[in-house]
Amino acid sequence: MSNAAQLQPVLDRIDADFDNSLERLFALLRIKSISADPAFAGDCRAAADHLAADIATLGFATEVRPTAGHPAIVAKPNGKANGGRGGRPHVLFYGHYDVQPVDPLHLWHRPPFEPVVTDHADGRKIIVARGAEDDKGQLMTFVEACRAWKSVTGSLPVDITIVIEGEEEIGSKNFVPFLEANKDDLKADFALVCDTGMWDPDTPAITTSLRGLVYDEVKIKAANRDLHSGIFGGAAQNPIRVLTRILGGLHDENGRITIPGFYDGVKDLPPDILAQWKNLNLTPESFLKPIGLSLPAGEKDRLLIEQVSSRPTCDINGILGGYTGEGSKTVIAAEASAKVSFRLVEGQQPDRIRQAFRDYVTARLPADCAAEFIDHSNAPAIALDWNMKPLAAARRALTEEWGKEALLIGSGASIPIVADFKRTLGLDTVLVGFGLDDDNIHSPNEKYDLKSFHKGIRSWARILAALAEAPR
Repeated sequence: MSNAAQLQPVLDRIDADFDNSLERLFALLRIKSISADPAFAGDCRAAADHLAADIATLGFATEVRPTAGHPAIVAKPNGKANGGRGGRPHVLFYGHYDVQPVDPLHLWHRPPFEPVVTDHADGRKIIVARGAEDDKGQLMTFVEACRAWKSVTGSLPVDITIVIEGEEEIGSKNFVPFLEANKDDLKADFALVCDTGMWDPDTPAITTSLRGLVYDEVKIKAANRDLHSGIFGGAAQNPIRVLTRILGGLHDENGRITIPGFYDGVKDLPPDILAQWKNLNLTPESFLKPIGLSLPAGEKDRLLIEQVSSRPTCDINGILGGYTGEGSKTVIAAEASAKVSFRLVEGQQPDRIRQAFRDYVTARLPADCAAEFIDHSNAPAIALDWNMKPLAAARRALTEEWGKEALLIGSGASIPIVADFKRTLGLDTVLVGFGLDDDNIHSPNEKYDLKSFHKGIRSWARILAALAEAPR
C-alpha cells in the first residue's frame, strides 16, 4: 500500500490519540531545562534522557551524547544510517530541548513549568508553559507524527535521523563542534527544522530565508578614572557623549544605515515575490498596534514586511555608562559601552559588516578617546532555493492540511543552525513551524495554540508522506 493510501488512517490515529500526545508534551514541559543557568544542568540532562527514552519507543536507536556543554540526542531507525531501506529520501530532523529563563517570574499568571490548557482572550485554546512553543511543542509535533506512522503502518515513509540539542538558547556554541565530530552519523539528503512560525492562526508558511546576525560591543574610553563634573566638566572629554553621538549617526532621516558599504551585495526581492508579499497586507495597525506602536521606523521607501523580513537592520541593544544607581552622582564617566546588533540578508558577509562598523566608530573618535570592541556572535544570512523539490512537497502537504495555500516567507530572525547544517553537513533545510507572533517566546506566559500543536502533528504526517513521493 502506498504512503498516500496509508495517510488517512495515520491522520485518524493522530486525532484519536491527541489527548495522549498532549500529556506526553506536558511531561516534557515540566522539566526545567534552562540552558543558560548552570543550576539547571541536571534538568537539561533529564530532558535529554526523557526525550531519548520516548523516541526509543518509536523504534529508533537513541543515544544521549556528550558535548562540551549540555548533551545532544541522536536517534536513527534501528541504529542504521538509512534505516535499512535504500533508495528512499533520508531527512535529518533538528530541534532543541532547552528553554529560556523564566524571569521576571512575577509576570507569569501561573508557574511556568506547570503546563495547562486554558482559554486565550479571543477564545482560542492555548497551552501555557515555558517551552510550550520554543521549542518543545514544535519538536513534539514531529515526534508525534512519527509515532502515528509507526503505530498504524509499523514503519516511517522516509528514512529519518533525529538530532536534538540542549544549547540553542545560548547560541549553540558547543553544537557546531558536535556536528563536526558526528558528520558520518548525520548524513542525509536535507534537513527539517520546526522552530519557525505561521503567517496567522489559519495560514501555514514555509520560511525560505533567514537574516544573519552580527553582534558587537563597543567601549569608548577617555580619562583614566571617573571625574568630578564640577571640576572637569567643560574641559574633559565625555565618552557617553561621544558614544551617543556616534550611535545617533548610524541611521539617516530615511531610516537607512549610514555605515559605508553596508548595503553592498544586498538585492531587491524578485518582482513576483514582492507582489505576493504586498498582497499579504501587513500593516502597522495589525503588526505594531498590539505592541503599543503605530509607525514603522525602518527604511521609509520599503514595505513594512520588507523591513522586518528581507532588509538588513542595525539595532542598539543596550547602553551603559556613568552612574545609573538611585539618586544622583555628578561624574563624567571614564568609559561608556553599547551593544549593537545587525540583522543581515543574503549578499552581506558578517566579517565585513563587523569591520565596517568598527571602522565607522573609529573614524569618528575625537582626540583623547579610544575604542575597544568585543565580538559576541555572528551568522550569515540564509536564502533557500524556492524551487527545492522537498520544499514544494512540504508546501503541497501544508496546503492540503490547512485548506489555505502555504506561503513562502522570509523571516527577520536568525537560526544559525541552518547555516551550520549547510557549512558542516552540506545540507539545505526546509523550515516548517507552527508558532504565532503572540506566543510570547522568551517572555512570561509563553504559549502554543492547541490548534498549532494538533494540526502541526497532522501537517508533519502529511509532509512525510509527500516527501516519500517527491522526486529526489
